[in-house]
Amino acid sequence: MADYIPAADAEFNAWQTNFLDYASTNAAELGLDAADLTPLETAQAEWEADFPAHVTAVANAESARAAKDEARGGYVALVRALVRRLQASDIVTDAQRAALGITVPGMNPTPAGPPETRPLVSIECSQRLRHVVGFVDESTPTRRAKPAGVLGAEIWVKVGGEAPTDPSELRFLGLSTRSPFTADYPGTDGGQIAYYWLRWANSRGEKGPWSETASATIGA
Repeated sequence: MADYIPAADAEFNAWQTNFLDYASTNAAELGLDAADLTPLETAQAEWEADFPAHVTAVANAESARAAKDEARGGYVALVRALVRRLQASDIVTDAQRAALGITVPGMNPTPAGPPETRPLVSIECSQRLRHVVGFVDESTPTRRAKPAGVLGAEIWVKVGGEAPTDPSELRFLGLSTRSPFTADYPGTDGGQIAYYWLRWANSRGEKGPWSETASATIGA
């Protein structure tokens, strides 16, 4: 059965306004009094202050990201133009190219070894029968970048029961090359706890150590 409360914030905002307006206007007919409605009115006031602030913050963040992307694009174009000159120069040595961090012709990079760090896992579970699994590397928790040489994160899960203690209890959901990963569940899993283990994998199929267990209830 579909939830009567909309999941999207904008739709919820319109719904809650109508709900409380009707309940307040028709309180007597509904058998409600101030003790029933006052806590909702207080919560509504907090929501109606915080929701517009969130919308504004998101808009500002999008604007800042667009400005950042534009600035980077212009900067990178200038860098690439200069690097093309340097690469074509007869006086620039391979040692200088390496010091600049640009391509050294004919030099094969040393393959990265197996991943040594673990993913840090977060789970967003506001939607029914869906988890959005985010992950970053434990060595760079404020960035989304994967470790060098890593292809992606393997996502494994156990649904229901006690938390897993061995990989044999898990089933494989997929290899995600970027965060986040969306896991959808059938209605029969609603209300159960999903336990996640993640690990990095490189392009040669080598695996890193397991993450800590992350868990969340599957919304029914």
